[in-house]
Amino acid sequence: MIDYQAVINRIISEANSFLGKGKIADYIPALAEVSSDRLGIAVNLVDGRTFKTGDADIPFSIQSISKVFTLSMVVGAIGEDLWNSVGREPSGNPFNSLVQLEHEKGIPRNPFINAGAIVVTDRLISLYPRPKEAILDFVRSIAGNADIYYDTRVAISERENADRNMALAYFMKSFGNIHNDVEMLIDVYCHQCALSMSCSDLSRAFLLYANRGVNPQNDVRILTESQTKRLGAVMSTCGFYDESGDFAYRVGLPGKSGVGGGIAAYMPGKLAISVWSPELNNFGNSLAGIEILERFTTDIQRSIF
Repeated sequence: MIDYQAVINRIISEANSFLGKGKIADYIPALAEVSSDRLGIAVNLVDGRTFKTGDADIPFSIQSISKVFTLSMVVGAIGEDLWNSVGREPSGNPFNSLVQLEHEKGIPRNPFINAGAIVVTDRLISLYPRPKEAILDFVRSIAGNADIYYDTRVAISERENADRNMALAYFMKSFGNIHNDVEMLIDVYCHQCALSMSCSDLSRAFLLYANRGVNPQNDVRILTESQTKRLGAVMSTCGFYDESGDFAYRVGLPGKSGVGGGIAAYMPGKLAISVWSPELNNFGNSLAGIEILERFTTDIQRSIF
């Protein structure tokens, strides 16, 4: 039997050597204030066992990891119809690119670049009369934590620096791919990115995907097995910006990163893991976080491949 606690304790001690080699996201001023030496790991197994070390219980802004949750809500509600409005291919361009969107006539390449996530949020607004409350309810239910909330300072900071996202939304609206008021849409989008969760919260939440679409908190099925499989495929190919291929090569797990320094990933039928280290590499992913996850799957000798 694998001693997961010993594994993550050893890895986090090794990961300290990577601190100071990345850069905290500073284009959102509130994120630039986070201490650069934070480092946490949490692992949750589908059999109910939990393991954690370091700053695993300190909440942080999950940023783009939230895109997995809103995508799950929309896919669970409307199914395959979503893919008429959003693609499923890696972008090969920056996550906030306008050039690719123009070439493809307002259809974002995938739901994890900003344009794609904005379309997903737009569909969520059409489904729920109180979308921000609906997102909170969903995330709290799968994470098993009723205290999860938005970091208001981060949400305000996001909104004050959302010109590019506003441009993406208006551009897609000109092609008929945005259905709701853009100001309201970007407000909801900025709030979802400002969700504040810990590694422990994220690891529990990602058990939904490890458990093949069944919420382990209450045994309620949220996604079909087919939907869960397909979301995992999109995470594997598109979840880490322009580093998705290298992440699959090095780590071998489906997952999603955020510029707050968090990464959540999972192994179907086995476990979910979340790491947090705010310093990012050149691709916008947690530098130490990727090293931790590579060592984790190497040490336990398991991945999806």
